[in-house]
This record gives sequence, structure tokens and C-alpha cells, in this order.
Amino acid sequence: MELKTIKTHAVPVRYIEAGKGTPLVYLHGAGGIQLGDPLLAKLAETHHVFAPLLPGYGDSEECANLRDMLDFTLHTADVIDALGLKDPILVGHSMGGMIAAEMAAIAPASISRLALICPAGLWLDDHPIPDLFAMLPYEMPQYLFHDVEAGTKIMTAGVELSDPEWLKGFLVMNARQMGMAGKILFPIPERGLSQRLYRIKAKTVIIWGDGDKLIPPAYAHAFKKAIAGAELVSIAEASHMVPIEKTNQVAAAISKLG
Repeated sequence: MELKTIKTHAVPVRYIEAGKGTPLVYLHGAGGIQLGDPLLAKLAETHHVFAPLLPGYGDSEECANLRDMLDFTLHTADVIDALGLKDPILVGHSMGGMIAAEMAAIAPASISRLALICPAGLWLDDHPIPDLFAMLPYEMPQYLFHDVEAGTKIMTAGVELSDPEWLKGFLVMNARQMGMAGKILFPIPERGLSQRLYRIKAKTVIIWGDGDKLIPPAYAHAFKKAIAGAELVSIAEASHMVPIEKTNQVAAAISKLG
């Protein structure tokens, strides 16, 4: 698994590359992604995986030109073009699922296989999504993980949440990343995607932790209803970070796409 750089017309883009086989592009959520991510490692056993970082994530440059949903969508399409990929399997988690769904809706002939892992992008008044931007670090694990204690250790690499040095580093990183994510997720993660989902022609698998406390499973059924022929895979004893909590089951669901 390697961290590399590719240049689009707008900005250098950092991306993780691993494995061999059918090309697969993975779009990360608002929390970002790191080398050694367990789902990327599992997918790389059978696929040639590319996981681009959004500008402002990790050590990548920021990009002021990304201002709205269309900018994010076209930027990611530019990254795929720069990588020389034609119709890769497109996988997105949370915010990344929102971007992936937009890509498949805007250019339905370009995306034939789509996996959405508890994607953002819709809003149901009866099932409001908690405000991630208002949460303190110690509040996040209860929304992200089924096993809150184990999730906290994953988030902090075993460091106490109250440790001032860890907290300082986390807040700096989080402010940078969430500043970018907020352009499409704040104040609510809704940018009209519901009006465009009908345009998706890709073979679609929707994957959801049945205990997701950040984006409730009601949204899984809303996505399934809106995307013709979509298959829903519900995974027990998992929350929003189902790619980490149930890595093998998520990979198996994605494998339905080839």
C-alpha cells in the first residue's frame, strides 16, 4: 500500500494505491483515510485499489476552488481521468458515498458499478442526522461505532481522549478536514441529490450497519427506493464505521460488483 501523488488541472492529489486486478476507486468519508486502512487492505487482495484524498486531507494541499457539490463531483471525475481509469468500480463511504452517488447520477454512462456504504446526501425530517460539526471528540465514538469502547481506541490509537497533546493534534487536523467537508455537509448533508438519484444506471449495492447512529438505516431504504435495481446489504452489530467494524462483510458485499 503506497501513498502517491497525481496532478489534476487544479491541484496535486494524494492517493493510496494497492493491489492488482479490477480497478476500484474508494472515496473516503469526512474522517479521511490512512495507509493501512483495513477495508482498503482487504479490497486490495482482489482489486487494484485507488483511494484519493480530498484536498485538505492528510498531507494534501488545500483547494479553494472546491466550493460546492458540483465542484467536488467534477474534481473526483478529474482524478479518475488523471489516473487513466475507465469505468472502475466506484465505492464511497459516508461523504464519499454522497460524492460517488452524484458522479453516477451526473454521468450515468461513465459508472456501471457502484457501492454506497452508509452514504450521506439525503435528509429525512423524521430521521434527522446529528450535527457532526458540533461534536466534541469524546462524543463521536457513540455515533460512529457499535462497540463504543473499541471504537474509541481505534480513533485515538489507545491514547486517552483527554490527553492534551492528542487533543491538540486532533483538533488541528479535524478543523482542516472538516473545513473541506463542511462545504457539502454543513449545516445539513443535503444538496439536492434526492432529485438526481433516478438517473443512476449503475449496478448498485448499498451497504449499511443496522445500528448506524449517525445516518440511521431509514436512509438505506430511501436510497434503495430511489435507485432502480439497487441491492441493500444490512450488516448486524455495526454502526457508521461499518468498513472498520465488519471489514470482511463489507468487502464481500462489494465483491458482488465483480
